[in-house]
Amino acid sequence: MLLGLTIFGGIKRIARVAEIIVPVMAVSYFLAAVAVIGMNITEVPATLLYIVKSAFGLESAIGGGIGVAVMQGVKRGLFSNEAGLGSAPNVAAVAHVPHPANQGIVQAFSVFIDTLVMCTCTALIILLSDLYQPGVEGVAGVALTQNALAQHFGSWGGQFVSIALALFAFSSIMYNYYLGENSLNFFSEENTTLFNVFRVLVIGLILWGSMQDLGTVFGFADLTMGLLGLVNLLGLVWMYKLGMRVLRDYDSQLAAGKVPKLRVEDYSDLDIDPRSWQD
Repeated sequence: MLLGLTIFGGIKRIARVAEIIVPVMAVSYFLAAVAVIGMNITEVPATLLYIVKSAFGLESAIGGGIGVAVMQGVKRGLFSNEAGLGSAPNVAAVAHVPHPANQGIVQAFSVFIDTLVMCTCTALIILLSDLYQPGVEGVAGVALTQNALAQHFGSWGGQFVSIALALFAFSSIMYNYYLGENSLNFFSEENTTLFNVFRVLVIGLILWGSMQDLGTVFGFADLTMGLLGLVNLLGLVWMYKLGMRVLRDYDSQLAAGKVPKLRVEDYSDLDIDPRSWQD
């Protein structure tokens, strides 16, 4: 039913519901992690030290594990926050801010929250349980987090992760569909055939992913996101001078004791819509 609503134009109504539910689930997950940390507060310092030693210890370096840790961290970091892929600016661009650098700072801070805070919370939930045993094969992926939370809180902990995962997955599908449709709008807003083909491809990709193992899905995601990152890197190089120009303008206004605001007249050499930067 949800996919049907999406195909026939119901995505906006679904998106409004997701805007309410998903933040609630994200905050709930964070609070659950805080509760786990509070219940095992005496073991947290040793667990954090174990994480650092495992990634950057001498044993890992000799065994080549540090390279694997860095590579895996970069891949999962891109997957968790999309920093540097050029997709997040689609959403950031609609924010109402007095200066572009304001939103840039918010986006940078969101990467810190998502990757460092939330991912560390997940790691602590797992490591503070008895489920993860280095070198021993067992459950992996979200099932490991689910079982770990169930060990901390009982059966409802596992059920909570299932509900949160379903909502996060659904919101991710809606978000990425929106990004794709928004990109197609740049080329044409009237070519309905193009949009219908795109919707069929999206549904087909969802069905394909649901039938594959986790390794295949992550491998495909790493490949496609890597290609997207390469394209975005070219854009970053092209816009580097402009970005530094905007940042210097922001810093100079702060240094002068002003509230930074973009003055369109200072960028007369650029095609800036003055209606987007009115006081």
